Amino acid sequence: MTTNKSRHLLVLPRLRIQNANAISSPLTWGFPAMSAFVGFMHALERRLPDDLLLEFHQIGVICHSHEILSSSAGYNLQQFHLTRNPVGKDGKTAAIAEEGRMHLDISLIFSVDRETWPDAAESQRIAREIDDIVHGMRIAGGSIIEPAGPIRRPNPRLVSMPDNSDEYEAEFRRLQRRSRLLPGFALVLNEQALSDRLAEIQYDAPDATRLDAWLDYARLHRDCIVDAETGKHRWQIRSRPGWHVPIPIGYGALGDLHAPGDVANARDSTSSFRFVESLYSIGQWVSPHRLSRPESLLWYIDNDLEHGVYRLNNDYTHHVHS
Repeated sequence: MTTNKSRHLLVLPRLRIQNANAISSPLTWGFPAMSAFVGFMHALERRLPDDLLLEFHQIGVICHSHEILSSSAGYNLQQFHLTRNPVGKDGKTAAIAEEGRMHLDISLIFSVDRETWPDAAESQRIAREIDDIVHGMRIAGGSIIEPAGPIRRPNPRLVSMPDNSDEYEAEFRRLQRRSRLLPGFALVLNEQALSDRLAEIQYDAPDATRLDAWLDYARLHRDCIVDAETGKHRWQIRSRPGWHVPIPIGYGALGDLHAPGDVANARDSTSSFRFVESLYSIGQWVSPHRLSRPESLLWYIDNDLEHGVYRLNNDYTHHVHS
């Protein structure tokens, strides 16, 4: 958990992403993994010229709209729209790996720092130039394009946050209005929801594990409701407070760390190598107007290298219950 306030924020509002990767892990789909956005943050930091140099620490994502490129394939099933690849030498269709794509309208918020902080005019110049650089990059495999329609996109902002707690929260609310971060939903981490659901399941099934609780969030439950007076029954989807979703949060080691070059056919022969598997938890979509501080929606790297854990973290639960 991070305890410091985000002293400086860079806001890139209303970015339109075309053909982003909708498959976030071997078990989840519907929105890019947060690791894709953290990777974009590091790529952006490396691309900045010396006169725009910023240190990027954390990133938050607010989704305003999305369109998954899929169609119905039967009862409660969806099928991705796939590309048609050229036939092979034998005239048969070449084997392909399924790719899920989606269009997104998102806003990005970064926690940043700089050795010497510029004045307001210089800050806006830096924000505009960074925004121009971003439009030549990719996010989660998708291209960044200008939004269509007559509505003008808000200006990117690079702001300093006040030290006083009340002013700090008030400035964050003003930033939401000026950058049109609403309507939209921010993806945050809510591992407490997973623990609470596990406790509920273990009341009837003591041998249940956290995997059972995670899978419970990955499916729809239909309950039979019987009217006490008429005896008639109806089926309805079980509803719980909050919009919770299963998400990947990083990787866990499957073995020891190998020295550079020890593993044949590795993509990078100059870096250490390790076999890993995906780590999962529960995320929650929250409207930004319910968040009083930017730290609630910002994600950061929280690795435990000694135990082979490479993961992302978010302090939403801490700020909600503190």
